[in-house]
Amino acid sequence: MADHGYEGGRLDLPFVGISTFGKREYVTDWDAIEADVAIMGAPFDFGTQWRSGARFGPRGVREASTLFSFGHAGAYDHEDDATYLPSSVRIVDIGDADIVHTDTMKSHANIEAGVRAILKAGALPVVIGGDHSINIPCINAFDDQEDIHILQIDAHLDFVDVRHGVRYGHGNPMRRAAEKPYVTGLTQVGIRNVSSTAKEGYEDARSMGSDILSVRQARKLGPQGVIDRIPEGARVYVTIDIDGFCPSIAPGTGTPSHGGFLYYDVLEMMQALAKRHDVVGIDLVEVAPDYDPTGGTSILAAQILLNMLGFIFHERENR
Repeated sequence: MADHGYEGGRLDLPFVGISTFGKREYVTDWDAIEADVAIMGAPFDFGTQWRSGARFGPRGVREASTLFSFGHAGAYDHEDDATYLPSSVRIVDIGDADIVHTDTMKSHANIEAGVRAILKAGALPVVIGGDHSINIPCINAFDDQEDIHILQIDAHLDFVDVRHGVRYGHGNPMRRAAEKPYVTGLTQVGIRNVSSTAKEGYEDARSMGSDILSVRQARKLGPQGVIDRIPEGARVYVTIDIDGFCPSIAPGTGTPSHGGFLYYDVLEMMQALAKRHDVVGIDLVEVAPDYDPTGGTSILAAQILLNMLGFIFHERENR
């Protein structure tokens, strides 16, 4: 029988101890990362156009992740008859990138430095935002890697070029990504209703290689059908805006948009993605815990991330 961690030592319940992600080891030296996965917080929300508060997203998601930190030797899923995230998958938390108040460029540079350190260590970067502008430095850090394709789960297209001189806000990241020569295309899923991007932005996105799907279009295709649209063999970076989910289950965000995905809509896409593609990076953004006193939005974010990591490493180990 597997040692589930209950036979000796401290019980270490979720509400006990320090809230690193999943209560995993905290690594302060970014030159000494030895792990399969490194979690970094990017508590930056100066790019928002309406409600701020996503700067507290990393803390909220980390605290919520302790719910899933019991001392099991992995997590057994009876539907899949698989144990995910066994002790052989080493996950560390490297803390937060330093944020310089009101200075977007310095803050973004610090986030980029953290992602570069994770990639240099050969680990999978998982960045918790913060508003969606933090995707810009995350993608910048891949300029010395192989080509990537971006899968975006979001209510908004985020393809604004420049608005009132702003190029690096949370409405710009997918435009900035599409400009990179090493980003071969974008699959943008969940885009719906009134968007922050004008019609010209949609036209630009399609001309620059974007495949855009609404929630209703994605549901008609099904999770596997959505993932099948990503070019075969692509190395995929996943960016999840929590407002891609319906605010009925994820109200804790700055720009909620009704009619979004439910949990299994996204979970099944992520499982299909892990089976078909190599996932090379993840960010999850726009969790603003103060707008959800139940904590449900942060729990959703933590659960999606942990399940994604489980799928990714299960497939890597069984290929």
